[in-house]
Amino acid sequence: MARKVVNRKELRAQSDAAEARDKAKTPKEKAAKAKVTKEKVVKEKKVKEPKKPGEKKPARKKVAKEVRMKAYWGVFNQGMKRLALFEYADKKAADKKVAELIGSSRVHHFVQLVKEPISE
Repeated sequence: MARKVVNRKELRAQSDAAEARDKAKTPKEKAAKAKVTKEKVVKEKKVKEPKKPGEKKPARKKVAKEVRMKAYWGVFNQGMKRLALFEYADKKAADKKVAELIGSSRVHHFVQLVKEPISE
C-alpha cells in the first residue's frame, strides 16, 4: 500500500497565502476573530461527557510512610523456623547457639540477618 506523496511547494504556497490574508485584515477584524475563538474554547470546556455507569475515578495511591527497621541475628533450622533472636552486636552469641544446636541434635541450623520494624 503506497503512501500519498506530500508536495511541499503547494503546502508552502498555502501557508504564505494564509499569512498574507492575516496581514491584510484590520485590527478590528483580528480582535473579532480572537473573540470568536475564545468563545468557542469556553463552550468546548463547558461541555463534559456524561459518566458511564460503572466507571470509577482513578484511585489515589497512598504514599507509604517510611518504616524504620532494626537488624537482628536469627538462628533458624532447616524448615526456616526461627529458634532464637540476638541483637546485631551479638553475632558471636548467635554462632555459639548454632554450634550448640548442631552438636546436640545433629540437624543443620544457621544464622541469618533479620530486619524487623521498630515499634515506638
